Amino acid sequence: MGKDVIIACDFATAEQTFAFLDHFTEEKPYVKIGMELFYAEGPAIVREIKKRGHKIFLDLKLHDIPNTVKKAMAVLSGLDVDMCNLHAAGTIAMMEAALEGLTRPDGSRPLLIAVTQLTSTSQERMEEDLMIHAPLDQVVMHYASNAAKAGLDGVVCSPLEAAKVHESCGKSFLTVTPGVRFADSKADDQVRITTPAKAKEIGSDYIVVGRPITQAEDPVAAYRRCVAEFVG
Repeated sequence: MGKDVIIACDFATAEQTFAFLDHFTEEKPYVKIGMELFYAEGPAIVREIKKRGHKIFLDLKLHDIPNTVKKAMAVLSGLDVDMCNLHAAGTIAMMEAALEGLTRPDGSRPLLIAVTQLTSTSQERMEEDLMIHAPLDQVVMHYASNAAKAGLDGVVCSPLEAAKVHESCGKSFLTVTPGVRFADSKADDQVRITTPAKAKEIGSDYIVVGRPITQAEDPVAAYRRCVAEFVG
């Protein structure tokens, strides 16, 4: 599986999303649809973007009892997305149920990846709010290992964790890494960031890039620069 750049389409409406995607007349970038857009526009937005020829990472981070997640994943699988995700904190049983629900009658399914710990979670918050007292990086690796045991395809992680995840879970276990910025662009509210070139070097399989592309003066040029630096 080759490396790819996924554009985070963090827009509030279908109108804004299509105004952005209309810039791309030659390429059909892989796009991420998150909660804001999906909850605003529903499954129709997924079908429409798919119809336009884009691959889709549906970023809804499911976390519930195994049976509920299994049924929800069966619905998402019917939307013909290419990748979706859940919270590894939901346990191995939940992740296994999700895979079952996601698998279509012909055996095909979207990629399924797990979120280990959100980037907004600090050691202090994890200990005080969640009562998890192990070091944060150990928790991340343990959750990644659980995802691999459950048969998932990979995890969402910081680019700085990608090499460690591959070391622990194998080269074919995918690392999908947000927090990517060009060397000459501002960090915004991201703290643990890296560049597309560095993410390639570290071994990320997919990078998720939002504002450096969506808010660029020339989004197509920014996307092409990202692809050149990350995919080569």
